[in-house]
Amino acid sequence: MRAFNVAFDAFDATPNPASLAERLADLAVDALIDEADLSPKPALVDRRSSGAHTDLHLGLMHASALSLWPAFKQMADAAIATSDINPALRETIGRLGREGEAAMMRTTNGVNTHRGAIWALGLLVTAAALNPDDLSPEGLSRRAGQLALIEDRHQAADQSHSQSHGQTVAQKYGAMGAREQAQAGFPAVTQTGLPQLVRSRAAGHGEQNARLDALLAIMTTLSDTCVLYRAGEEGLHAMQHGAQRVLDAGGSATLSGRRALNQLDQQLLSLNASPGGAADLLAACLFIDRLEPALGDATRNV
Repeated sequence: MRAFNVAFDAFDATPNPASLAERLADLAVDALIDEADLSPKPALVDRRSSGAHTDLHLGLMHASALSLWPAFKQMADAAIATSDINPALRETIGRLGREGEAAMMRTTNGVNTHRGAIWALGLLVTAAALNPDDLSPEGLSRRAGQLALIEDRHQAADQSHSQSHGQTVAQKYGAMGAREQAQAGFPAVTQTGLPQLVRSRAAGHGEQNARLDALLAIMTTLSDTCVLYRAGEEGLHAMQHGAQRVLDAGGSATLSGRRALNQLDQQLLSLNASPGGAADLLAACLFIDRLEPALGDATRNV
């Protein structure tokens, strides 16, 4: 009987439950893939085309997102082990983020697909792992902002590039770049994107249209450094005002809204302006939105 039990155990194919860190990494990658798949996005890579990009396509965006899974898991593991917001944790996730970026670059042959998203989602994954009892947007953004405010002493020494495009443009135009968005607790997500996502769902616009509306809402106020780098203030004004016109016309679920969205797409393409910063924040929005439904009380027992 003992031998039978041992043999039975050997053939037991029941998978081990995923850890909290693994589930958070899953959700972060899912958010990146869902953002990439969302269509029709103005001047961005989606299921229709590569938007304003000549070096990107949807398959590359998927591969890039999947390459970041280990980095997100390791960030969550570090937060669980530390369980406190402190300089050591900030420097650890900074190092893991740079290692994740290097893995992404190897996957994409040097194309920057998700540098801004690594920063945003890395902080949010870490914030979620620090206190899985509080997965509310307010709690997450507050913890992420506290982390982002801590200086990473090793960042400059480890970076292979002296300054990102976003940092250069933020200094030139005085715009709030990715770092400042995080330090402020992602206001474009919590105050603009998420509320619009909820409103559009409540209006019965359907999930894909609700997500498009959330992206457009973010675009109405964001000083998108990707757009500023490519098209300057003209491009930024075109993005912000065009996105507002779509929402004013009833959003992406309406015929008039779709017409305005197509006009915005054509205008941004003509300016070679791709709202990559808004896309990164939409991924952050989708990640925060699904945390409590996906994890809920189960995280309290991990």
